[in-house]
Amino acid sequence: MPIADNTDPKPIVPSLSRSDDHVAKRSLSGASIAGANFADPSVIQTSDGKWYAFATRTIGSVTHIQAAQSPDFKTWTLVVNADGSQYDALPSMPAWVATGPSTTWAPDVMQVADGTFVMYYSALAASSPTHHCIGAATASSVLGPYTPVGPEAIFCPLDRGGAIDASGFIDNGQRYVVYKVDGNSIGHGGACNNAIAPFVSTPIILQPVAADGITFNGAATTLLDNAGASDQGVVEAPALMKSGSTYVLFFSSNCFADGHYTLSYATSTSVMGPYARAAQPLLQTGDNGFASPGGADVAVDGQHLVFHAAYNGGRAMYRAVINVVEGVVSV
Repeated sequence: MPIADNTDPKPIVPSLSRSDDHVAKRSLSGASIAGANFADPSVIQTSDGKWYAFATRTIGSVTHIQAAQSPDFKTWTLVVNADGSQYDALPSMPAWVATGPSTTWAPDVMQVADGTFVMYYSALAASSPTHHCIGAATASSVLGPYTPVGPEAIFCPLDRGGAIDASGFIDNGQRYVVYKVDGNSIGHGGACNNAIAPFVSTPIILQPVAADGITFNGAATTLLDNAGASDQGVVEAPALMKSGSTYVLFFSSNCFADGHYTLSYATSTSVMGPYARAAQPLLQTGDNGFASPGGADVAVDGQHLVFHAAYNGGRAMYRAVINVVEGVVSV
């Protein structure tokens, strides 16, 4: 599918740059993604130095997965087709996905051992259309288009509420996928359907995978779970990185649809945990004027972070350069 840069982008959105080592004091500078709705972003840098981001569809669009690109991580443009229409990085869906309006969420793209690319994505399951599962798709180039792998989802615990928010990670040659079991989809009501006791588990799971980024290669491990009322029964949007000997698990807590949503993190000396939560979120509503920041992803270099926050009726992508000192993350 031919693509071209968007030469007439929508108004840009301010983004974070690191100003000091104090989490509570941040400055805004530069520009982020063109357009006001680029939620659940993921980010990847290719060997030529270029940056690419992928995101949940725009509300009302038939596009499954949005894409954007940047030469420098600072100036971003949406990827469009040659005729100016929105480019879809995942144009076709497999049989396990429910038909109808697109409900495809939270893509993540990783380059795998043979130089090709794998995309993880969440979509409504045809067999249980109130729950999402996680699928995989592959492509020979970073922008795709991506082709779904096999007729079945790779993570689909429907009896526990399904699964969403997959993110790839590589450590000393071993690949992993970290994701959320979507227990709040079978919760008992309130914010995001799980703010009323008894709170349903929403564990963040780490699954070792083979060099292809898809085939399971060992037992899964639970890294974190919601703490009940203090999390509104939700932890989600995991992403892993390593800084020195410290593993950092980024996650969001509380309901994305209200002002309690956060971009938080936990640390460990082992990829398998246990993970200890930081004393305070990395970002929360009110920091630099943000509302409901979360849904983060970190590049393989462990320095470049993207996330979304409420903006102009949608959720825009913001960027940050992160720093880790003695287990404390700052931007």
